[in-house]
Amino acid sequence: MRKHFGPLEVLRGVSLQVGRGEVVVIIGPSGSGKTTFLRCLNHLERIDGGRILINGHLIGYRQRADDRLVEASRRETAQRRSEIGFVFQSFNLFPHMTALMNVACGPLRVKKVSRSIGLQEAADLLVRVGLADKLEARPAHLSGGQQQRVAIARALAMKPTLMLFDEATSALDPEMVGEVLAVMRELAEGGMTMVVVTHEMGFAAEVADRVVMMDQGQIVEQGAPRQVFDAPAQPRTRDFLSKVL
Repeated sequence: MRKHFGPLEVLRGVSLQVGRGEVVVIIGPSGSGKTTFLRCLNHLERIDGGRILINGHLIGYRQRADDRLVEASRRETAQRRSEIGFVFQSFNLFPHMTALMNVACGPLRVKKVSRSIGLQEAADLLVRVGLADKLEARPAHLSGGQQQRVAIARALAMKPTLMLFDEATSALDPEMVGEVLAVMRELAEGGMTMVVVTHEMGFAAEVADRVVMMDQGQIVEQGAPRQVFDAPAQPRTRDFLSKVL
């Protein structure tokens, strides 16, 4: 995968394969291309080279008979994107909606599920993330950690096969980080395929199947958490970890 912003090459040939049920945690300094990489996976950013396949299907593009890629229609892209849940740094909840409706609105409006089923499934998800008593609360009356858990439930409501997390705890007060990480940990234990960008090294060490170190738009090193954290092979990885551990 390659991506430019003007003359700046942000992703410089990033290749990564993630297995079904695998939890891949991406670490690295700010500006290394981690967030751009996630946004490209969901076609929130167009790529300038390479190709992305989720469940065997191209994302954002279709292949012509001459093997050239052309951008897919908005409808095709939306359909593929519905298979991918994305949890951002900011919660992006609808302020005028209750927690229940924030979670239910995607299935109701996009997947056209019945209102009774959509509301019940949304309620079940809010219970799952520990917010059984907040169904009717609006975002303004929820803590940051609670809002982020609603955002996770909203992503899960579309029944994705892949979940992307972009620094999901970075906007939270320290005492609220644990409650969000607990939900992410439960998803990992349940077999959800996850690609997680985070600075929470303890979480990465505990939950990840694989840790990927990025720097300057490239993958510098990857491996099992114990190998990357305890015996990194690359000097750049050692230097980065010495500053964050």
